[in-house]
Amino acid sequence: GDLEGTAGLFTETTSYKPSSPYSASKAASDHLVRALYRTYKLPVLISNCSNNYGPYQFPEKLIPHMILNALDGKPLSIYGDGLQIRDWLYVDDHARALIQIAKEGVVGESYNVGGHNEMTNIDVVRQICAILDELRPNHPNNISKYEELITYVKDRPGHDKRYAIDAAKIDRELGWTPDEDFASGIRKTVEWYLDNPQWWRAVLDGSYTLSRQGVNKNEGR
Repeated sequence: GDLEGTAGLFTETTSYKPSSPYSASKAASDHLVRALYRTYKLPVLISNCSNNYGPYQFPEKLIPHMILNALDGKPLSIYGDGLQIRDWLYVDDHARALIQIAKEGVVGESYNVGGHNEMTNIDVVRQICAILDELRPNHPNNISKYEELITYVKDRPGHDKRYAIDAAKIDRELGWTPDEDFASGIRKTVEWYLDNPQWWRAVLDGSYTLSRQGVNKNEGR
């Protein structure tokens, strides 16, 4: 589930309150693993992360979706008012955390992995547009700025307002902190998609056509 207001953080002991069948399935997987550890002493480690981004992310996800739509001059569709808040974690930082947990984590424990980068969705998209204005100044469709492509569409059902991770435990006990802030990570990400069109063009060659998931097929394109 999401957090009330702008101050609280998810800790390793925060109660699960899923607001969609998808998030409920993820909560169920954690409950199953904890039950296996408690009852059968299966050696387990659990990590919970904030929103990942970076190279090789499937284009349905927010950040690559916006990069590729902008390059193609397509609408940058924002759900609702765009003020949903997420904590963004660069994928390489997450990979380092998983290795650290696997090597040094205590069996049966849970570790939150966060990027310390809370941002609204609309601000994420605006940052992407600003970087593209700099790196790809030949704008499509006679626009002067990529921000002109931003449009607002009906919000998707069960869209949580705010996620934020308290990653103090993994810092304190395992010595992990993220290397990338959002400014450096999002620039690396945009540059990667600009430098690797052969990868994402191959992804898009099939039936997938940059439609986003969560609403009916005529919205969010």
